[in-house]
Amino acid sequence: MSSLFSDLSPALARRAPPRRPLPVWWTGALSALAWAAFGLLTWRLPNVELGFSEWAYTTELGVAALLVAALMLLVAATLPALAGTQARLARVEARLRHLGPWLVALPLLLALWELLTAKLAWLPAPFFAPPQSLIEVYGGDHERLVECAAHSLLLLSAGVAAGTLAGFVTGVAIGWSRNAGYWVHPVLRFLGPIPSTALLPIAFFLAPSSWSAAAFLIALATGFPVTVLTWSGVAGVNRQFYDVARTLGASEWFLIWRVAVPAALPQVFVGLFMGLGASFSVLVAAEMMGVKAGLGWYLTWAQGWAAYTNMFAALFVMAALFSGLISALFAVRDRALAWQKGTLKW
Repeated sequence: MSSLFSDLSPALARRAPPRRPLPVWWTGALSALAWAAFGLLTWRLPNVELGFSEWAYTTELGVAALLVAALMLLVAATLPALAGTQARLARVEARLRHLGPWLVALPLLLALWELLTAKLAWLPAPFFAPPQSLIEVYGGDHERLVECAAHSLLLLSAGVAAGTLAGFVTGVAIGWSRNAGYWVHPVLRFLGPIPSTALLPIAFFLAPSSWSAAAFLIALATGFPVTVLTWSGVAGVNRQFYDVARTLGASEWFLIWRVAVPAALPQVFVGLFMGLGASFSVLVAAEMMGVKAGLGWYLTWAQGWAAYTNMFAALFVMAALFSGLISALFAVRDRALAWQKGTLKW
């Protein structure tokens, strides 16, 4: 036993100690200082003239950053005292302690962005624009952005749902039945590794509409990892589970849906995560080539008009939308697999 602990002790010693978050008042003070620096830089330092006298919303952004700095100071001064009396505020305080470094880093990154674009013009316009230019895009073109985001979400939902259903059923079939595996496995090995974007010209030619072609390609990109990992999960179920269920009189359908599928769910969710990530690339590529709406179409439209600020605005919308979808998937996974919560991070 002593030799066991002696073997483990070096490994435990190599583990880094957990990072101790800063107190809220110290985090708030540093964050307020960083936001104030960003606000003063944006508001008071003059912009470089590049064919026009001023970037719109420069003053407004600087004042807004100063207001955030004041809010950070207020939180730093009042929250620690109030958190000791209310459990909800105590959770807010713990969350702010965890986010403390980012509350300081975010305004510093924005200040660097502002400095390299509007103040020094080291990143040439119009290919690069300062942060305040995004405010102008979101304020003036928000209706088109919302419409394109809705079109992309609808197309993505249709393709992912079809691909998930087809991949799940196929994976269960080939994982359970040797006959199904005999016929489907070679087709899967032949067609699965082909990138869905490589089939864009064929899909747009054969499909009745560009929307249905894009949905089919998204389903194809989603279905392959779901099929493979569902198959792996079903095939890897401990055979003793089936033996115990059969002794209790379980039918074949019961073995599939009450034994094999629940045991394979961790693998299924990994396949969903991989398929959802692959579907984003196919979605944008399909919308840029043939679909007449969506965020990918918006990128092409903005590039055609040399509206590079609109392109950056669409990219931020994509990042928020796609990250939110993956976060929602992980929330469903943590709810369905509560006993595995925390083993797979996002």
